[in-house]
Amino acid sequence: MTARWWYRLFVLVCLCGALLPAQAHKPSDSYLALDIRGAQISGQWDIALRDLDFALGLDQDGDGKLTWDEIRTRHAAIAAYALERLTLSTGQGRCTVTPQQQLIDNHTDGAYSVLRFTATCAAPVTSLDVGYRLFAEIDPQHKGLLRLTHDGETSTAIFDPEHARQTLTLAAPDRWHQFATYIKEGVWHIWIGYDHILFLLSLLLPAVLLAPPANNLRGAFIDVLKVVTAFTLAHSLTLTLASLSVISLPSRLVESAIAASVVLAAVNNIYPLFRTRRPVAAFAFGLIHGFGFASVLGDLGLPQGALVTSLLGFNVGVEIGQLCIVAVFLPIAYLLRRTRFYRVLLTGGSALIALLALVWLVERAFDLPLFGA
Repeated sequence: MTARWWYRLFVLVCLCGALLPAQAHKPSDSYLALDIRGAQISGQWDIALRDLDFALGLDQDGDGKLTWDEIRTRHAAIAAYALERLTLSTGQGRCTVTPQQQLIDNHTDGAYSVLRFTATCAAPVTSLDVGYRLFAEIDPQHKGLLRLTHDGETSTAIFDPEHARQTLTLAAPDRWHQFATYIKEGVWHIWIGYDHILFLLSLLLPAVLLAPPANNLRGAFIDVLKVVTAFTLAHSLTLTLASLSVISLPSRLVESAIAASVVLAAVNNIYPLFRTRRPVAAFAFGLIHGFGFASVLGDLGLPQGALVTSLLGFNVGVEIGQLCIVAVFLPIAYLLRRTRFYRVLLTGGSALIALLALVWLVERAFDLPLFGA
């Protein structure tokens, strides 16, 4: 490929990045928990209010804010909309699902409606067929994260339009299957975690412009390796400690600190703050990013019977996703390093990243949405 082709591709990637929504983290997810006891199933379904508002028009006065009264008056509509798109079946036929109370809870990315329900099946459940079609008609990227518990065993599943129906057995879950599932979720999370990606790219942008030997491919690779390794070690440490409940930090503090780390990493490319100590900065800020990864893993649910393999799988997935980003970035950046475009990108792109991250920081620290959700 010619340098001109790489140039055009790099411009396209940058333009796509400029179109990222101001709300980092994350595309639409819901969290479904099922507890099976004999022929009875107790369920809890956490669904983002912003998604329900888009589907059902909960904001009745159109002021851009949802009040408890607006949500409460639509409880019946919320339950009907959600439960029409969820089927629970056994070999004896469909289970009867009955809505119960509805509450409000906060996740790291905003407020969620908590729909509790019960399901009665014709006989004690030995395997459960789950059909999941929530938001299928309006958001093909939506994912449903299921946690199923039975007699102290926990298993998980991830639903999307390509995997809208799955059968879960109540026997001890396949550890290798869960390991693979968490790898997939880790890769997915880093790819849709815009703040993590922009933090990493901000630290990597100067790698191909540093003094020898970093201005050759080998030197640039070594520099990138140092940054990525430091970031990996740090976030792996805090991801593990937070997931095992050894350390816990408030989600608003963590998300605000992650946004601040993106601001500082981007500003460093314009005004040197830690230009020659980027691996040290990657490690320090990586500790905070690890808590962010842990919050997502907590939402997904760690099965106690396979805690180590699930935690390891998620961490491996994050690293695979991260290495894919680096593998795309480094050769393109190296080919463009001597062009005026790349030097403009280093300052102008970093300024845009800093501005975007500053918006995230204000939104997260003060719970003040500057743009529509």
